[in-house]
Amino acid sequence: MEPTKPLTKSTRKKATVTANNEHIQEERYSHIAVAAYYKAQVRGFQPGHELDDWLAAEAEVKQ
Repeated sequence: MEPTKPLTKSTRKKATVTANNEHIQEERYSHIAVAAYYKAQVRGFQPGHELDDWLAAEAEVKQ
């Protein structure tokens, strides 16, 4: 087993940026999921439109 290298200022910053990006992506996914749910609710949850709901919600969240 190799010894662990101490974190340098550069690697700490990279780890923080990566963690922040993951958090942002998770938050974005959550917003899309909620928006898609409400779109489906408006349609009465009729099956067959899930992808359309998701893509429309994704476009809304992107703006």
